[in-house]
Amino acid sequence: MSLDEIRQTIRDELDALRARGARRQELSLHACKRLFFDLGIRPSMAAVRELTQTGSASDIPKDIDHFWERIRSVSRVKVGAGAIPKALEDRAGELLGALFEEAVVHARSTLDDERSELETRIAAADQRVRDAEIRVSASEEAIRRSEARADAAWERVRALESELSSAAVHGSAHQEGLQATVRRLDSENESLRQRLDKELATNAALRDRIDALHVDMRTSTEHYAQQIKDAIAEAERRVKPMLVELDSLRSMATTYQSGVRDASRKEFEFIQQIAAAKARGDRLDVQLRDRSDEVDALTRQVAQLRAQQGIDPAIASLLCALAENGRLTADELKQIGTAADGHVAIPPRCPKCEHGEPELEQVNHRFELQCPECDHSSGPGESRLEAVRRFLANGSQTVAARQSEAVR
Repeated sequence: MSLDEIRQTIRDELDALRARGARRQELSLHACKRLFFDLGIRPSMAAVRELTQTGSASDIPKDIDHFWERIRSVSRVKVGAGAIPKALEDRAGELLGALFEEAVVHARSTLDDERSELETRIAAADQRVRDAEIRVSASEEAIRRSEARADAAWERVRALESELSSAAVHGSAHQEGLQATVRRLDSENESLRQRLDKELATNAALRDRIDALHVDMRTSTEHYAQQIKDAIAEAERRVKPMLVELDSLRSMATTYQSGVRDASRKEFEFIQQIAAAKARGDRLDVQLRDRSDEVDALTRQVAQLRAQQGIDPAIASLLCALAENGRLTADELKQIGTAADGHVAIPPRCPKCEHGEPELEQVNHRFELQCPECDHSSGPGESRLEAVRRFLANGSQTVAARQSEAVR
């Protein structure tokens, strides 16, 4: 019979015991007996939990300890029946040594498994670092594209300035006002250039901050990896004195009962040390994930700031004000497109009912602003700016019509 078939047989026996109303402790003891006596496997919390499918992390170790206590009590009864011959006592000592060596081999294999798992987690953390670097490079490429769009916007501003100059030549009656407007636009352009320089300086500081965080994360990763290696080395160093102590216990053992008690205590301490080393590795892995989350948050913040660099905030504010006042035609809105969408603010209240909070929806790359209270809608638009302009314009017409009817 294969090992899987034996395990299935044990599960069927446990299901039968559970159907007869057996408690958790009885199920755990039955699983321990079958594992130890039939399969030759030392009962562990994971193996017992896999078979019984019940019990917590604190209850199952108690059941395993109760199983070993019953084994020791049965051994005491058999050994204490009469005087043990010298040859039998020596054979019992050799058997105890062989059992302890098998326990040490099993502990080492468990340590190797946990070590490979930690190395896998470290490799996953390195992969996340590389992914973050790829995202940073993609963000830098987006910045370059945003700068290209900014240059195109500057070309549009210069074209508008030339059109303004030609309008000043043809409109002599409004020339003084146009000249004042030109001077105001020049001063605004200068202030916009200064703000653009400040934004570029801020972006450079953010890049430096990201680079510093990358260096800090790499340093922390190396530090945590070294701590994990030190913990593993410390666990291995503690195993060697236990082997030496095992040799001394062979020569100094007076009775079988005292030898079994000391070996069980040492084995329990060794398992506790291994568990402490694993818990320390888990804490280091949690700290590494926290640092990775912090880097991801900063990367998203940088991406958000860079997304708003497609057009200068002052120019975007000017375009939004012109759109709200109805001074931009549909063709001009189509030419602007979504360049200023990062700076367009959604109206806090509906101009029609004055109670609803408008909601923006995007379907098939078209934007629509709609009030959930009165179903007032802007209709599908090519950009957020066009949707907001239509929403406010339709609302203003509705309010004006309502006021005229009230006057009548």
